[in-house]
Amino acid sequence: MNALGPSLAPYIRSSRTLSKWVKPISVWYANLMGYRKMGLKYDDLLIEEHPDVQRALTRLTPREAYERAYRFKVASQCSVLHKPLPKEEWLASSEDVRYLKPHVLDVIKENEERAAWDEMTVQRK
Repeated sequence: MNALGPSLAPYIRSSRTLSKWVKPISVWYANLMGYRKMGLKYDDLLIEEHPDVQRALTRLTPREAYERAYRFKVASQCSVLHKPLPKEEWLASSEDVRYLKPHVLDVIKENEERAAWDEMTVQRK
């Protein structure tokens, strides 16, 4: 199993009706989770101890790495104060983009390719 786990998202996106019903629920649930109230993005919640995520983190641009570190500092300060950010500083759902997922998927793809090449056997003709 990869770092991101199985997903029903492609199936839901392929159906207009299902997408129409699930989208409001997903927005409500993401707001209910509370990570946006702390200024975090969804990809900030990925488990860093997973080797694929660790390799993906090394591929972030310096700007992305800085912004990630800043978000963690803000969230830890909110945790210490036991208060979320003021409402105007909450992360909007439009700003909650997946910045780490493409890197993780690339790492997983590279690992699968490496495994395929490692298992390859050469046969003489």
